[in-house]
Amino acid sequence: MADLRLGVDLGGTKIEIAALAADGAEILRRRVPTPRGDYAGTLAAIAGLVEQAESDLGQRGSLGIGIPGAESRVSGLVKNANSTWLIGRPLRNDLQELLRREVRLANDANCFALSEATDGAGADCEVVFGVILGTGVGGGIVAHGRVLAGANAIAGEWGHNRLPGDEAEWPACYCGRKGCVETFLSGPAMCRDHVQFGGLSMHPAEIAAQAAAGNAACAATLRRYEARLARALAAVINILDPDAIVLGGGLSKLDRLYASVPKLWTADVFSDSLASRLLKSRHGDASGVRGAAWLWD
Repeated sequence: MADLRLGVDLGGTKIEIAALAADGAEILRRRVPTPRGDYAGTLAAIAGLVEQAESDLGQRGSLGIGIPGAESRVSGLVKNANSTWLIGRPLRNDLQELLRREVRLANDANCFALSEATDGAGADCEVVFGVILGTGVGGGIVAHGRVLAGANAIAGEWGHNRLPGDEAEWPACYCGRKGCVETFLSGPAMCRDHVQFGGLSMHPAEIAAQAAAGNAACAATLRRYEARLARALAAVINILDPDAIVLGGGLSKLDRLYASVPKLWTADVFSDSLASRLLKSRHGDASGVRGAAWLWD
């Protein structure tokens, strides 16, 4: 095992690299804009970050990469990526040829969950469900310290299940289905919902601030969001029964979620008591890139 672990988080707007020492201490972190729509440019950006980091640190490291999708078990090509220019591409093979080493890939939500289960908010838990609530919605499962990828490499993909319960409308999702959890619980989904119910166009953080200041429309938007999040997570609890659900992504910064959602999800959980905890990520925006580095643990 290399003493230096490199992790890369390949996001839709930025590509970030982190270097971890053997004890998990972060010794370097950098980011560059993602060349959106440009596959060759994306490969070059990742390679440039890795080569510069190793040059600066004076040593070669293991390399794990979190991606917004998964590798097909059949073809080895990227699938299910909302960064659509990656779909159908042999990303791992191309990076291995470019960087002349073995590369480990995992879904970005799996990397987030691994980071939080290793030395984050869920470090004391046997089973952790990691949730990303941001531009998209993703999930990852870590059981007994290991990522559960699944037979089809889709374990934890709760964002593309249909939202439980009744809704007046079922929005179309980029995946081709309607009513996916992502279409209700992503950041853009909250903004659309607020406008749909008569509010002004504003960022989720502004909606939360206005709600705290007494704005009734903003408060109603948050209540709808919390009810939907509770129903969606209750379905996860009924199947996985995790010790903890750890939230990451931009919407995880809404502190009221951690008090309100567990009160709401009890109505839909099939148990007379509920020990599962809803936690905010310890490593925040760094969790994905740290988890990618931990793929070599």
